[in-house]
Amino acid sequence: MEKRSAHHVSFIHAWEGIVWAFKTQPNFRIHIVFSLLALFLCFFFAVSTIEYLVIIFTIILGLSVEMINTSIESMTDLITLEHRQDAKVAKDVAAGMMLMTALGAFVIGCVIFGPRVLDVITSL
Repeated sequence: MEKRSAHHVSFIHAWEGIVWAFKTQPNFRIHIVFSLLALFLCFFFAVSTIEYLVIIFTIILGLSVEMINTSIESMTDLITLEHRQDAKVAKDVAAGMMLMTALGAFVIGCVIFGPRVLDVITSL
C-alpha cells in the first residue's frame, strides 16, 4: 500500500472541504455562478491582464471569505446551539465580513465591466 505524504493528505482534505462547500452551501454555489459570469465577461470584453488578475483575485477572495464565514458559523454551532450573545456576535461579524467582500466585488465589477456594458447598451 502506498504511503501518502502529509502534504498529499492535507491537499486531499482541503479539496474535500471545497467540494463540501459547493455541495452544501447555496451561497457558495451562487458565488461560483457569479464568478463564472465575471470570467465570461472578461473573455467577452477582452479586459486587460491587470483587470483580469483583479477579477481572479476578487473571485478567490470571495470564495475564501465565504468558506471562512461557513467555518465560523459551523464552529459556533459546534460550541453552542443555544442563543448566546457572544455566539451571535461571532456569526454576525463573519456574515458582515462576507457582505463587505461581496460589496467590494460588486464595486470592482462595476468599475471594470460597467463602462463596457454601457457602451454595448448605448450602441444598440
